[in-house]
Amino acid sequence: MEQKRKSFPWIKWVVLIIVFFLIVRFELPYYYSQPGMAESVEEMVTVEGGIKDDEGMFMLTTVRSAKATPALLFWSLFSEFRSLNPAPSGMTDEEYNQRQQLLMANSQDDAKIAAFRASNKGDVQIDYTGVYVVGTTEGMSAADQLEPGDIITHVDGEEVGTSEALIDLLAAYSDGDIVTMTFERDDETLVKNLAFSTFPDELNLGDERVGVGVSVETVRTATFTPEVEITAGAIGGPSAGLIFALEIYSQLEEIDLTSGLHIAGTGTINEDGEVGAIGGANQKVVASERAGADYFLVPRSGHNYEDALAAAESINTDMEIVPIETFEEAIAFLETLQNE
Repeated sequence: MEQKRKSFPWIKWVVLIIVFFLIVRFELPYYYSQPGMAESVEEMVTVEGGIKDDEGMFMLTTVRSAKATPALLFWSLFSEFRSLNPAPSGMTDEEYNQRQQLLMANSQDDAKIAAFRASNKGDVQIDYTGVYVVGTTEGMSAADQLEPGDIITHVDGEEVGTSEALIDLLAAYSDGDIVTMTFERDDETLVKNLAFSTFPDELNLGDERVGVGVSVETVRTATFTPEVEITAGAIGGPSAGLIFALEIYSQLEEIDLTSGLHIAGTGTINEDGEVGAIGGANQKVVASERAGADYFLVPRSGHNYEDALAAAESINTDMEIVPIETFEEAIAFLETLQNE
């Protein structure tokens, strides 16, 4: 009599567990993002001697993000406001997070400087000390010579104090040229020769764009009178610059720029008050709508305004989308609300 073959149900469970683990934990070379939050910055910003009695509020907006997994990839298919974006090339997760925190710190200083320069109160003194390396591009010369955390001080013997100055100097070089960079690493001064070449095709910078493959941020020390403190917790990146600047300005001038309304927004800002493009404008519109914002300030550049308008129409919100190019333009708009 033929015996029945023994079954091994535990094997099925092991397979199911492994498959489940891969679906929810296996990391893909992408970042998943979805609408985050819109939160008041009044308690995040403190100007010494400033007044915090606005009836309304300025609200920064965020995008929730995480390394993509097969589960998140599948989840992203069910909403136009969930997306996948390629992970930065030539940068580890640690370097990426470090870069985001540096961008936030620099953005906060930019916000302070822009607000102080727009106000007739207070004083700011700035000392530029070099250019911080936040990342390099794989396959280009900087990847072999520079490391995140290096401070570039000279290019071909010429001192550079800001990232803008470095970019201007490097723009004069052509494919195959050699540049000598002086930089500091762990209290040691190093000198390296870097060769210019075209950027990798996946960066979509064009066949004629050349460089050494380094991403940088300005290192500086700024002193403010009165003192300003921004406490943003774990929020990273530079996209809250515009909103921080508006809150600082409001406290400096001791006025309520909100006119009792909820003003959400996004946008980078530089020392000169120029408002720059950000990522996830459409997702931030959704976050602002959920938080009950009356207005959403968004950079006009980089298709941010168009993306925000499309998102507002898609969710059928009454929140008004306002395009902004400069800090002065944002203030002028808010002043019109005070006259209504």
